[in-house]
Amino acid sequence: MDQAALRLILLGVFLISASSDPVKKKQNVDIYSFYINSMVTSRYATTVITSRVANTLNESQEIQFEVKIPKNAFISKFRMTIEGKTYDGVVKEKEEAQQLYNQAVSRGQSAGQIKSVGRTLEDFKTSVTVAAFSKVTFELTYEELLKRRLGKYELLINAQPMQPVADFKMDVHIQEKPGISSLEVKGDLSTGDLANAIKTTRADKDAWVTLYPTQDQQTKCKSCGENGLNGDLLVTYDVERRNPKGEVMVSNGYFVHYFAPSDVPRIPKNVVFIIDRSGSMHGRKIEQTRLALLRILSDLDEDDHFGLITFDSEVNLWKRELLKATEANLKNAKSFVNEITDRGATDINAAVLAGVDMINRHPREGTASILILLTDGDPTSGETNIEKIMANVKKAIGTKFPLYCLGFGYDVNFDFLTKMSLENGGVARRIYEDSDADLQLQGFYEEVAVPLLTDIQLKYPVGTNLTKTSFSLYFNGSEIVVSGQITDNSVESFTTEVIAVSKGNNVMYQDTILTKDPSDVPPENEDFMQRLWAYLTVKQLLERQVILKGQETEDEKKEALKLSLKYQFVTPLTSMVVTKPQEGDVEVADKPKEGEAQPRPPGEKLLHFQQHHHSPGLSSAPAAHPGLREMLKVSEYILVCLTLCCIWLCSVLAPTVRSNRFLLPVVGQSKLLCFDVPVPHKLRLLQDSASEFYMNGESVTGQNGFHQITFHYKTNHHLTINTTSVRYHEGQNQVEFLWGQELTQHNTEGVSLILRSNEIDITMGNIHVVILLHKEKREIFLWPAVQQQPKDVSLTGILGKSASLIKHLSTHQQFSNQIVHFDLEDVTDYRLSSKPVIKCWLVSFYAAMQRDISDFTVTKL
Repeated sequence: MDQAALRLILLGVFLISASSDPVKKKQNVDIYSFYINSMVTSRYATTVITSRVANTLNESQEIQFEVKIPKNAFISKFRMTIEGKTYDGVVKEKEEAQQLYNQAVSRGQSAGQIKSVGRTLEDFKTSVTVAAFSKVTFELTYEELLKRRLGKYELLINAQPMQPVADFKMDVHIQEKPGISSLEVKGDLSTGDLANAIKTTRADKDAWVTLYPTQDQQTKCKSCGENGLNGDLLVTYDVERRNPKGEVMVSNGYFVHYFAPSDVPRIPKNVVFIIDRSGSMHGRKIEQTRLALLRILSDLDEDDHFGLITFDSEVNLWKRELLKATEANLKNAKSFVNEITDRGATDINAAVLAGVDMINRHPREGTASILILLTDGDPTSGETNIEKIMANVKKAIGTKFPLYCLGFGYDVNFDFLTKMSLENGGVARRIYEDSDADLQLQGFYEEVAVPLLTDIQLKYPVGTNLTKTSFSLYFNGSEIVVSGQITDNSVESFTTEVIAVSKGNNVMYQDTILTKDPSDVPPENEDFMQRLWAYLTVKQLLERQVILKGQETEDEKKEALKLSLKYQFVTPLTSMVVTKPQEGDVEVADKPKEGEAQPRPPGEKLLHFQQHHHSPGLSSAPAAHPGLREMLKVSEYILVCLTLCCIWLCSVLAPTVRSNRFLLPVVGQSKLLCFDVPVPHKLRLLQDSASEFYMNGESVTGQNGFHQITFHYKTNHHLTINTTSVRYHEGQNQVEFLWGQELTQHNTEGVSLILRSNEIDITMGNIHVVILLHKEKREIFLWPAVQQQPKDVSLTGILGKSASLIKHLSTHQQFSNQIVHFDLEDVTDYRLSSKPVIKCWLVSFYAAMQRDISDFTVTKL
């Protein structure tokens, strides 16, 4: 097969888009085998997903593969086997992949992308055309270092094949040299009858978890149904810690040191909570913040000292000094918390400096100080230059204690918070706007609630190329991990040395192990330690990019790229190129950045990452959501109707599409007013600020209608409709539908979605919208058609305009104090499936809207 017949898939770290034909949904796909195999060796997990799919049609069709992987993981291998031939992926530098993409676009080919919209997952999708009665095998491998939180390691695996599978197997093997002290299996896939298919086996240093369900069992769990498995399996465990000096493993010239002592007394802490109460915290945000603070205050130990600061454009200190967490002080503090209300702007600079000053003015020997900032927006008052704010905070703290930044929602400048926290020895954490936001806040506090050591330094006399060896704090339930290379492989012993401070006293942990001792690592996993070192090194180098400057930034970026290429990791610096038999398309997937969401390009192929609320998941085509299969059939003619107010969108009867024509009803007239909007444009179609309802649409050069329409309702309801799928987000939960599925209904609080053969009914609050698709002349596009004006709703946007002032029309008419020329035109009205040709009075855009088109354009959907 020559290169021109190959299709390239790029799994990368950049967003690329181009046009491609929408994929027609077909049925008769049999996922006859689905295996998940996860091997955990000394906390380093390698997971392989293998899906075998058969096309049972007597014609070729596109088969889809979907995998949800942890956000923290790196994809390290992807391959497809079709008709006995295997197509392997090769990791390339990002720029090289960009060039391949540009070459493909210049040949009129297409691209995919990555999205980032959630908490813990990245969603990878790809598809390939499979011949009639043929089979394809997808295999994807990803790697991650499990992080210890609150005394447990967590391995999350989500299975969502979208149909009961005859041969489904999930195997987890955990191997830990010091022994496994606890093991628990949780998650939706351990509920109902499915729990009977789970088997756990434990030995001293090994544990096995298997899930081998029958097809019938695959329909019987908390989140399962007729479409089979849909949920996650959560395996939590911990290891024996007989040696307080830590666990050291040496193999093939590399070492890893796990340090997590528990035999030291807790350190009393000084903690200051800095709480944003600006106007943007209104409603549930401020309520959840109050609730979380009340719980956190109850968890303080009596020898802890604490302070409370609230801020908007002004800074308000509950007390000017740190107070001991006595019963009386906590009672008064809770009364203060209950009175926190939202108002004003956001002066982050003054608030953080006030918190630093509070700790600096009340030093206590033998304690650990912590500063915790919670905000949901950018600095808008006082000092607003973020570079100056970071410089001020860094100078004030002076490395004496860490600053932890919690960003509430997606409007916050998370890059700013990340950089400011890293510069001051802390971390940034996003708090997602959801019903459990208070639990997220409380959960973060629990991770830092019990400091055990401060100023930790780890030393390795014969170690080189070390990962991070200096840590400001060690908390109970966490773990410090250091890995590196050994300078001399002939040495017979390896020494570790840890120096730290415990309640004001210096402590030292020193240990020596024999390098010739058996490592208890099976031959097939001998390279895991080298890969663990590379994984951890790349992670830390990428993290440091946020705070480095100048040549040091470039040097560390080059080192991270070098390791990513050597170990075939898909990172924000690399892309994976896979050739497969197709029509030469190029698709690009991205390693998402926290909090970043990119718009989907027109007609893209289904190859992307997407971050999710829940745990890692997997699925093979046909892609859909449980209970929503067989929905939204793509038919010969599909139409879009929006039942909102009295405006319809219709096409211009012309061979080349240069504009979209909107229709405006006229009181007492059978004929409609119409006006043209040139393409392409991103438009504000409809808006009701009072109910926080927004609808935007994007048109494409040379095509009718819109290729994408989005809805946003309040802060946590988001609906995206394009020509291939419908995606609905409630908070961080997501469902996805494909056009071409049977009647299905999906209801949540204040929102109703009803899917029929060629339309979707949408109700958000008191606004009702109907959306259909239309296919004509080999084009598929969306058309909004508003059919009724909701009562007591003041709508704006292009579809919110009314022409009720016009009583009679002729070729010339005074309209809004202007003499306007009218032309009687024929147009096709796509608000009806019959597509009647009707007459309308054509006027200019400005005459109809009384505003320039720029007043209706948006930069983002």
